[in-house]
Amino acid sequence: MRRDRLTKAVDFVTDHTRITILVMVLLSALVLAGIPQLDTESQASADSDAFDDVERVQKAQYIQKHFAQTNDRPNRTFEMVYVRDDDGNVLSKKSLLAGLRYQQAIRENATINTALHEDGVTGIANLVAKRAAGNQSASLDEQIRALENASPAEVERLVEQILTNDPQALRFLPADHDPADATATDRRMLVALDTDVSNATLDNASAALYESASERSNSEFFVVNSHAWNAYSSHFFGQMIELVVPAALALILVVLGFAYRDLVDVVVGMVGVVLSVLWMFGLLGWLGVAAGTVSIVPVVLVSGLSIDFGFHVFNRYREQRGDDEGIRAPMRRGVTLVATALVLVTVTAAIGFLANLSNPLPLIRNLGVSITLGVVSALLIFVTVVPALKIGIDGLLERFGIDRRKAALGHGRYLRPVLARTVTLARCGAPVVLVVAVLVGTAGGFAWMDLDEESYQQSDGEVAEWKQQLPGPLGWDTHPVAGQSNYVEDVYQPASADDAFQEPILIEGDVTSDDALEDLQRGVDDVRQQDLLVDQAGTRAVRSPVTAMQAVAAQNQSFAAVLQRADTDGNGVPDRNLEQVYDAFYAANSDVASRVVERRDGEYESLVVTLSLDADYANAEEVVAQLSDSANVMEDGGERTATVAGSFAVNEAVLGEIVGGILTTMALALAAIVLTLAIVFKYMHGSATLGLAVSIPIALVLGLVIGGMYVLSIPLTLLTALLMSLVIGLGVDYNIHVGDRYADERRDGASTSEALDAAVTGTGGALLGSTLTSAGAFATIMLVPHPQLQSFGAIVVIAMTTAFVVSILVLPSLLVLWDRYVPATVTTAPTTTDVP
Repeated sequence: MRRDRLTKAVDFVTDHTRITILVMVLLSALVLAGIPQLDTESQASADSDAFDDVERVQKAQYIQKHFAQTNDRPNRTFEMVYVRDDDGNVLSKKSLLAGLRYQQAIRENATINTALHEDGVTGIANLVAKRAAGNQSASLDEQIRALENASPAEVERLVEQILTNDPQALRFLPADHDPADATATDRRMLVALDTDVSNATLDNASAALYESASERSNSEFFVVNSHAWNAYSSHFFGQMIELVVPAALALILVVLGFAYRDLVDVVVGMVGVVLSVLWMFGLLGWLGVAAGTVSIVPVVLVSGLSIDFGFHVFNRYREQRGDDEGIRAPMRRGVTLVATALVLVTVTAAIGFLANLSNPLPLIRNLGVSITLGVVSALLIFVTVVPALKIGIDGLLERFGIDRRKAALGHGRYLRPVLARTVTLARCGAPVVLVVAVLVGTAGGFAWMDLDEESYQQSDGEVAEWKQQLPGPLGWDTHPVAGQSNYVEDVYQPASADDAFQEPILIEGDVTSDDALEDLQRGVDDVRQQDLLVDQAGTRAVRSPVTAMQAVAAQNQSFAAVLQRADTDGNGVPDRNLEQVYDAFYAANSDVASRVVERRDGEYESLVVTLSLDADYANAEEVVAQLSDSANVMEDGGERTATVAGSFAVNEAVLGEIVGGILTTMALALAAIVLTLAIVFKYMHGSATLGLAVSIPIALVLGLVIGGMYVLSIPLTLLTALLMSLVIGLGVDYNIHVGDRYADERRDGASTSEALDAAVTGTGGALLGSTLTSAGAFATIMLVPHPQLQSFGAIVVIAMTTAFVVSILVLPSLLVLWDRYVPATVTTAPTTTDVP
C-alpha cells in the first residue's frame, strides 16, 4: 500500500487546520474572481466541419456550391399575428373590426412603422372591408368606416363571397377550413416587414409587435416569434428555479438530517457543496469555457457528487473515532483511508465526462469540461476545507462539554441488518446473482436498438393541474407561448412557400437519359400524394427542372417549341433528347436553368428539386423517411442517385452520427476506466485483477439505464445521448468506494466475509445517503413541465439508483468469486496509517 504522499498531505491538513482554512480562503477568492468573466451564451451549434464526412451534409454542401442561389426573393419578411376565439367567431363584424383597429394601432407604433413594408398588413378583415367600401384601394381608415357602417348580416355575406371566390383568402384561415363556412375560431394577419432596413430595426419591430399583441391578449390576439419565445424562456427559467430549488434543497436537507443526524455536519457539508459549485464556475470563467444555457446540469451533478464525498469523509471519520480518542487522529485516519477512493472516483469520473471532448457539439463538450472541473474542485474542498472546518468546530464544541461522537450511517439497528443481508447473499449465491445480473443487463443493453431518436423533445406547454395549485412561489404559473406555437403548427400551413421549410433532393449521375425527368416527376408526384407539400393557393410548392422549364417556356416561344418536341406523351415532361433540351434551357434563361440543372465543362452533372414542406422538426424523422422513399422513385439503379439533403435530412443524419459517436465514446471511456482501475488498484492495493472486478459493474449499470429508458419511453436526443457517457462517470463512483474499502479491510487482515461486511455496512451506508440525496435532487427536476428536463432527471435517477443497487448487491458477489478463484490477492503489508 503506497499512501505516503496522501498521508503527508492529510497530515498537514489535520495538524494545521487554521493555515489550511486561510490558504483555501485566499485560493477561493482568487478562483471565484473568475465568475464575473463567465460566458453564459448558448453553445448549441455544431462545429462547421464536424460532419463533413456525412453523406447528406456533403450533398447539402454540393448543392450550395454547384447550383446558383435564387436572388429574386421579395424584399420583405412576414410576421404572423393570430386571432383565436374557441367560443366565438373570428369572422364576425366585431372581430374583424377589432383586427382593423389593431392594424391601425401598430401602424401608429413608430418602432413597427419604421420597418413596415409597403405591403403593410393584410388579412381577411382587409378583404371584407375593401369590398364593403367598394374600393380595392381603400385606405385603412376607409376600411374601418365601411365595416362600421355594414350590418352583421352584410359582413357575413361578404365573408361568404370572399371565401367562395378568392382562394387566396384561405391562407389567412386554418388549413382544414371549409370555404363554404362563413364562421371560424381562428384566423391570422400577415405583417410585412421590409428586409432592406437594418437588422436592429427589424428586431425592434418584431419585439414591438409581440408587445402590442400581448397587450391585446384578452382580445385573443397573439404572436409566436423569437421575442415571444424569449419571454417564454425567461418565464420558464424563473418558474423552474422557484419550483426546483426549494424542493431540491428541502429534500437534500431532510436526507442530510436523517443521514448525519447532526446540524453541524449538515452545515459543514453544505459549505463544501456550495464551494465546489462556485469553484467550478470560477474555473470556467478563468479558462474561458462557456457555461451554456443548461448550466443547471453541472450544478446538480457536481452538487450530488460533492454530497457523496461529504458522506464518505464524515462516515469514515465516525467509524474511526474510538471512545477515548480526540478529533484530529481519527479524522486523519478517516480522510487518509477514504482519499484513495475519492481520488479514484475523481479520475474515473473525469475520464467518463472528458470523453465528450470528441463530441462535435460545443455545448456537450463544455458540459463535460464543466462537470470535470466541478468534481476536481469537490475533491480538493472535501480533503482540505471540510476536514479542517470539522476539526475546528467539533474541537470548539467539545471544549464546552458537547460530545461530538456520532454513529456512522449503516451501523444503526435497522439499516445494518438490511445491508448485511446482501453480504449473506453474496456468500451463499454469488454465481446465481451474477448470472441474473448479466441476463438483466444484457436485456437492457439490447433495448438500445429500439430506443426512439429525436433531435429535441419539444414541450407542448401543458402543465399538470396539481403543479399549478402548489402553494406560494412553488405553484407553476403557465405561459401560453409553447401551447400557442404547437397549436399554430397543427392548424396552419406556412403563409407562402418562402416561409416553409425547403427540403432539396439532389439527383446525380445519368441525368440526360430519356427517363430522367419522367422519374423525377414521378417522385414529385409521390411527395404530393403524401400531403407533405404546402398547398396554399398561389404558392409554388415545388421548384424543379420541370417547373422551371415550363415557366421559361411560357415566356419564350422558341424554348416552348423545343420542349414540345421533346415531350412524346404530352404530359408536359420532356422524355427524349434531354441534353438538347438542357442546352436550349440554358440558352433561353441561364439564370433560371443554373438553379435547377448543373452544367460543368459543357456536361450535365446533376439536378435539384426543392420542396416547400408543410412540416416541422417535431415530425422530421417521419418526413425524411417519406421523402427518401420518393427520392428512390427518382433513381435508376446504379446510373442515377437521388439524395434528400435539406435541414430535416441533415439533422437526422447528424443525430445518427452523434448517437453512433456516443457508442464509440462509451466504449473508449469504459476501456480507459477499466485500464485506470487495474493500474491504480495494482499500485495502491497490489492487485490489478481486483481493479478489473470493480470496473465490471459499470457495464451492468449502463445496460440497466438503457433498459430503464426503454421502459419509460425516453428517446435518444442530443442531451440524453450525452448522459449515456455521463452515466459511466456516475456508475463507477459507488463501486470504487466499496471495492477500495474491501481492499483496505483485506489488507488489514480481515477475512472475505468480514471485509465485505465492513464495506457494505460502513461504506454502503454512506452510499445510501448519497443516493437518497442525489437521486432525490434530480427527481425534483422531473417536476419541471418539459419532457427534455424530465428525461434528463429520470435518467440520472435511474443511473444513481442502479449504481447503488449494483454496488451493494452485485459487486459483493463479484468480490467473493474474485477472492475464491483469482490467485492474486491484495497487499498485506502494514500501512503507514495506524488503526486503533
